[in-house]
Amino acid sequence: MKKIIFILLLFILKLSGQSYLNSVRQLESKIDSIGSNVDTYKRDSLSHSLISNLKLLNKIPFAKNDSVLFVYNGAASSVYWAGDFTGWNTNHKQFTGIKRGKSNLWTAKAIFPPDARLDYKIIIDGNNWILDPNNPLQQWSGFGPNSELRMPFFVYPTETIRKSTSPRGLFSGNKIISSKNLSYNVQYRVYTPNGYESMTNLPVIYVTDGHEYSDDRLGSMSIILDNLIAEKKINPLIAVFIDPRDPVTLNNKRMDEYIINPKFAEFVASELVPLIDSTYKTRNDPANRAILGTSLGGLNSAYFGYMKSSVFGLIGIHSPAFWASKDVIFNYYETSPKLPLKFYMSTGTINDTQADAERMKTILDAKGYELKYKEVNESHSWGNWRALIDEPLEYFFPYDPSSVDENSESSIPTGFELKQNYPNPFNPDTTIEYSLPYENRVRITLYSLLGSEVAVLENGLKSAGKYSIHFEGDYLSAGVYFYNLKTDQISITKKMIIAK
Repeated sequence: MKKIIFILLLFILKLSGQSYLNSVRQLESKIDSIGSNVDTYKRDSLSHSLISNLKLLNKIPFAKNDSVLFVYNGAASSVYWAGDFTGWNTNHKQFTGIKRGKSNLWTAKAIFPPDARLDYKIIIDGNNWILDPNNPLQQWSGFGPNSELRMPFFVYPTETIRKSTSPRGLFSGNKIISSKNLSYNVQYRVYTPNGYESMTNLPVIYVTDGHEYSDDRLGSMSIILDNLIAEKKINPLIAVFIDPRDPVTLNNKRMDEYIINPKFAEFVASELVPLIDSTYKTRNDPANRAILGTSLGGLNSAYFGYMKSSVFGLIGIHSPAFWASKDVIFNYYETSPKLPLKFYMSTGTINDTQADAERMKTILDAKGYELKYKEVNESHSWGNWRALIDEPLEYFFPYDPSSVDENSESSIPTGFELKQNYPNPFNPDTTIEYSLPYENRVRITLYSLLGSEVAVLENGLKSAGKYSIHFEGDYLSAGVYFYNLKTDQISITKKMIIAK
């Protein structure tokens, strides 16, 4: 429908004599004709009309084949376009706006690959950084939104759009682990797939910069997982999102943790992984355990592969900042025997990490490693990485029906069951699972140590099956509590502990 509307609008504009949509050169001619008009009122009216038409058609910036014309309308002493294409620097003459005649129309022209996608902002009067007011397309970064240039042949990653047909997995709240190796607390979140309660032996992917990979505006990874699992492109899996920020101050420690840091590697391998394996229904072999990261996190993934191949056999790398290791990471792989590793690595081609990624690719190829390598016409941004999250997932965990069947428990329970909550002790959230062999009225109640009713977690008629309840107890005091499953036939009680 949108395509039909666009074609109709384009047809109407052409009938109106507005053929400037055919090329950048014709649009520039149109702008120059407006700028040469001596009537101030008419010039401003024509400028406004032009911008309105281009905006209506999502043609700002105006991209045609491999050419693009950035356009801004407004009173200013200077206009500059900074973004991925300038390395966010402000000294590229090419992107200094040209004021067209007597109008307030400013332009800058460039050539990019026809499938490129790039972030940018407009700088007005030397220091006022703004989003493009006439471009509705935006891509978030770790510092907020940027305007987005999509060249004509760019293909949007539809797997990042939540589909109503994709059942949602469970994405936990923040969990805390006190690390002996790091001597401080680390927070993380865990994704479990829809239907997890009836699954066993699931592969696991650990994700650095987890707070950004999991953010729907940035990596959108939980959405991607839901979609890929529902569409049977990957096997169900568990994802552990490791947050580099201090749980209290939110001070980001990635610059220390991700640059050849043996303490961080030891923390993940010998503290976090055993905790996850003991708490969740995982496969605990390195061939089914991945590490994924971007930029410095990509360097960290490569380092984990070298240092902890007995724990992580699947190494996911987006736009690796290998430069930060001062050649150490290259020397590791050049001088060591081939390790039992499988690699995915990607990079952008525009002011990204292409040279170092290609250098590592050469090393890995020479050693005979299994590697999937991808270059895209983008830069060092989440618009690049979020569109490539599906690739390592499908490469590492391709859908295998026999594997899914092996990892599933019987769908109809043979008896009533109330399982021990996990994790336990917990803070702030936990999961309670129970099973019914046939339809029953169910009430699950939480009690304090003194027997006072604290919360009703389930109350109603349930069909036969296995169920999972996600409970967040952040409003409760630390201590011992009891949860009780009561049906028409049975009453089962178990103990849980909230630790704060």
